[in-house]
Amino acid sequence: MAHYAILNDQNIVEQVITGRDEGELNIDWEAHYGEIFNKTVKRTSINTYQGEHTQGKAPFRLNYAGPGMRYDPQLDGFIYSQPFPSWVLDPSKGAYVAPVAKPEDDKAYAWDEANLTWIERKP
Repeated sequence: MAHYAILNDQNIVEQVITGRDEGELNIDWEAHYGEIFNKTVKRTSINTYQGEHTQGKAPFRLNYAGPGMRYDPQLDGFIYSQPFPSWVLDPSKGAYVAPVAKPEDDKAYAWDEANLTWIERKP
């Protein structure tokens, strides 16, 4: 079983479907589903998150695709949305990172875009 992302004209994921595994029956399943939906279709791996495979295998297309994510043809990967204007894309992860590292403790934090800092969230 494989998963495929259906893309719109701006390479935004519209939906993800479950389909046949690549190589099965010697069919190019991306092209096959692309013809059915009349859209660009890209396979995606449910086991890939931020450039790493959850089971130690080779990561595939940076992230498991989800509706609203963008497919980047240069990176050949699915990219999360930019949460704040100051955050920059880490192309090895397909995710945006804050310009300041989040504190590494057990406290809860929220990003303060106006001051470009992390603020502790009080319960």
